[in-house]
Amino acid sequence: MLKIKELCAGYGEMPVLREIFLSIEKGSIVSVVGSNGAGKTTLLNAISGIVKSNGSIICNGEEINFLPAHAIVKRGIVHVPEGRKIFPEMTVIENLKMGAFLQQKTYQKNLENVFALFPRLAERKKQLGGTMSGGEQQMLAIGRGLMGNPKLLLLDEPSLGLSPLFTEIVFNAITEIRKSGVTILIVEQNVYQSLRISDRGFVIETGRIVLSGTGKELLENHDVKKAFLGM
Repeated sequence: MLKIKELCAGYGEMPVLREIFLSIEKGSIVSVVGSNGAGKTTLLNAISGIVKSNGSIICNGEEINFLPAHAIVKRGIVHVPEGRKIFPEMTVIENLKMGAFLQQKTYQKNLENVFALFPRLAERKKQLGGTMSGGEQQMLAIGRGLMGNPKLLLLDEPSLGLSPLFTEIVFNAITEIRKSGVTILIVEQNVYQSLRISDRGFVIETGRIVLSGTGKELLENHDVKKAFLGM
């Protein structure tokens, strides 16, 4: 579904990503893991058109890295950013409507699916987003992304700042989203949780992919255990 070749990207004159090669099969969950500052967020920003890049990003046979961000969203690539970035002065339902801006025809169906996945959002649909807990806001951010009817869902640090309980809820939801046919790319510092549910994983260090394999293979890898799992 997505193929990345020789991708280089950064901010101004400062390179962050260097010759990234990565592929994602349709219907899979793929994780990119690494420490803070390794380039994980920049990778998602490059795919979604937020930062300029060199190299090649091909989605369903079409090169997309020279398209503007709104055109990439129209092609079914939806980015849920780090830190949630919900609209705090809007209600839950208003936030979800913003996510459906380009998908009005499927609004009601998508809304029902989001509420089925996250019943707490249905219970609090008139509540202001800014008054919700961090875990509830993360549910809302993912729900808003799903309202865009994604084919490829980009999740940036979905467990950041969450309690163990909400972390478990969020990762269980991600596996349910995949069952609906959505392809998912996660970037995470929570290496165990993300690789545990992933078909494939990639380890990124200082802007380069240094290791790849199935989620299980990486969890059993000595270097991954030592660097990220404290083993």
